[in-house]
Amino acid sequence: MSDTAKDARPLTLDDLTAWFASGSKPKDEWRVGAEHEKFGFRLKGYEPPQYYGPDGIEALLTGLQRFGWEPVLEDNQDEAGGKPVMIGLHRNGANVSLEPGGQFELSGAPLETMHDICSETGQHLEEVKAVADELGLGFLGLGFQPLLRREDAPIMPKGRYRIMRRYMPLVGSMGLDMMFRTCTVQANLDFGSEADMVAKFRTSLALQPICTALFANSPFTEGKPNGFLSARANVWTDTDNDRTGLLGFVFEDGFDFERYARYALDVPMYFVKRDGRYIDVAGKSFRDFIDGRLDELPGERATIKDWVDHTSTIFPEVRLKTYLEMRGADAGPWSNLCALPALWTGVFYDDAALAAAWDLCKDWTLEEREQLRADVPKQGLKAVVAGRTVQDVAKDFVAIAKEGLKRRDRLDGGFVDETVYLGMLEQIASSGRTPADVLLEKYHGAWKGDVTRVFEEDAY
Repeated sequence: MSDTAKDARPLTLDDLTAWFASGSKPKDEWRVGAEHEKFGFRLKGYEPPQYYGPDGIEALLTGLQRFGWEPVLEDNQDEAGGKPVMIGLHRNGANVSLEPGGQFELSGAPLETMHDICSETGQHLEEVKAVADELGLGFLGLGFQPLLRREDAPIMPKGRYRIMRRYMPLVGSMGLDMMFRTCTVQANLDFGSEADMVAKFRTSLALQPICTALFANSPFTEGKPNGFLSARANVWTDTDNDRTGLLGFVFEDGFDFERYARYALDVPMYFVKRDGRYIDVAGKSFRDFIDGRLDELPGERATIKDWVDHTSTIFPEVRLKTYLEMRGADAGPWSNLCALPALWTGVFYDDAALAAAWDLCKDWTLEEREQLRADVPKQGLKAVVAGRTVQDVAKDFVAIAKEGLKRRDRLDGGFVDETVYLGMLEQIASSGRTPADVLLEKYHGAWKGDVTRVFEEDAY
């Protein structure tokens, strides 16, 4: 497909809407993609690795190629004399990529069962550890970097991040924290039709703060408690309000693919990619781009590829592409990396479970949803919504997912079903103690105020 469209007809709203709708699949083709990010650190000193150097991210990417990963290269406009740089890896439908501060991400292939996902995740972590050990590096799953100052973050040589670094401080106070100091675990799931998308979008958007509470795992900033259980979630409250948050229109009558397309059209742009390079158009209108009225690209009109790129720069709690992305959880220990996709699969891929999950939250007002999103980063499972504690809602949420997974009845070689991956969440919901609560207890107890102990006890 050509990057440019000087002479083609302008894109229409129908074209943009049709791209979202093209994701609809019959149920027997539904799959799940799992993603997780993690912080790299030097075993001596705990500093994050830079990109270049014998123990840097580039060396790690190079080392992983022994396992059959192939490099992803990008033209570089600012460093390395303009030579292409390695920004990721790909293998069998999965990708390894870099977040702005060097956070290392696995974007897994679309897979059928949680057993497949957990196997893929485990293999990735084993491969990363094998190379990292040789380089004197370790990796840690937390929602917020526990030591790093924002100004000390390493810079990754990716074109889109250069644009975001400039633009973020113009639109929010914590955008750079989001870029350089946060990590998440996500799940991508399919829908069967527009009506199915609407049901899943509404349910997951309403329940995303409950998920945030269950996975809350970021209580430290620059070596001290920060007052939050999920500092990562708090960061998103002032990153860029044009492209984040709980989308109230999703709960309105008539919500559909077209309504989301209209929303995405009005989100300011970040960039346009041409011939492998990123052109800074941050803050400009995609509507103007459709009409060929961007000063940076005179006479050029947006293509569907540009639309796909643009939709990847929108960051609500649930994001619509040709599938739905669950974006509300802190990164955490190995067990939680499998738990997140299991939780949403149990709800999304069983009709009775989806209906039961909607019953949990359908009567919440928009004000209650917004207040819940504001309260959960600090209060976690102790927050209250519509007269119920988040802990009580979380117990029901996990139980509904468990029943959905039971009815899916996807067994591994040992005849164990997918409910095994919810064990950690059942324990958290039952006890009312989030992963962050546990870390704070250690900090104030056995660790004697030494946050560096997290690198020793909780690394992968």
